[in-house]
Amino acid sequence: MGSRKLNCPYCHGQFMGTPGSTTYRCRSCGQLILVAATSEGDAVPPGTLRLNREIWKWSKGSPSASTLPKPEEKPVPGPKTGQHHHTKRAVLCGVTYPKRNNKLKGTINDVNRMKSLLVDCFQFPEAAIRVLTEGNDPNFVPTKCNIQRSLEWLVDGCKAGDSLVFFFSGHGLRQVDLSGDERDGYDETIAPSDFVTAGLIVDDDINDTIVKPLKKGVTLHAIVDASHSGTILDLEHVYNHRDKKWIDNKALSGAKKGTDGGLAISLSACADDQMATDTNALSGNEMSGAMTYMLDQAIRGKPRITYGELLREMQRQTHHANRTRSWLRKLFGNKILQDCQLSSSQVFNVDEKTIQL
Repeated sequence: MGSRKLNCPYCHGQFMGTPGSTTYRCRSCGQLILVAATSEGDAVPPGTLRLNREIWKWSKGSPSASTLPKPEEKPVPGPKTGQHHHTKRAVLCGVTYPKRNNKLKGTINDVNRMKSLLVDCFQFPEAAIRVLTEGNDPNFVPTKCNIQRSLEWLVDGCKAGDSLVFFFSGHGLRQVDLSGDERDGYDETIAPSDFVTAGLIVDDDINDTIVKPLKKGVTLHAIVDASHSGTILDLEHVYNHRDKKWIDNKALSGAKKGTDGGLAISLSACADDQMATDTNALSGNEMSGAMTYMLDQAIRGKPRITYGELLREMQRQTHHANRTRSWLRKLFGNKILQDCQLSSSQVFNVDEKTIQL
């Protein structure tokens, strides 16, 4: 019997399977899947391939057969004929910089909180969420190379109806813009775990990797809890929540920063000239990025929240923390000096459009 198309039980991507084979890597979500051939006595047609719902992160080299658990007894139901499955895929990065003076204490909590939010509120399959943190498998440590590869994986093969999320919690920095496309004269960057030796990841490169490839019908949300992250995706429209209007952020050089028809939306911890806060003032116990904690609380409090409502609620939480935490005023001066910022590849009504990750 020849090869046939199979559907991944998690991301619903298709791959070719050959009867009798035991393992496959899904080309859509990059995961290794165990497959078992059924026997004549099974309740499904002879020779049909059955997917085990146990799934492993892909790394260099496949696990040996002895380390793979036995297939489940029940087959995973396939999609109905003609049914189109939309992919949900996410890359979550949390960098603590443990050996540096500027180490962060809340980034791992941020990643865990964001992963839980995606699974609980937006039905992301856990197997379609790639997590990069220190102390992880070498292929999933948030180095510059691994982050760049994961961003490429995030948008690879994206199609209409897909929902993609990039989350980063760590340090953000600014550097002089040498290409002449930044309105403030600075490029915004994120710092991978090896930024001292490998360098920073610049907004121009992030735009090239995950914004420009977005096809019509694909939606990307970037949630960046880092300093100087307001225009970290270099999107062409920035929302001014005080004046309640969109501001033009197109490149001065004329360089195209848009998508290939898709929609890219960025929620950033602060404006390009502001610092983000790593604090326990909001949660009351564990450290976390202020923006990540407020976003999580706002969406869980109102699942059908609009972008405008989200910005107002995070602003309310910030003001409340500044009023009630007197020690914060001593630590940061007068208040948490950050305003969460929204930017997009397309203009939309922030008070009508609900957040759908």
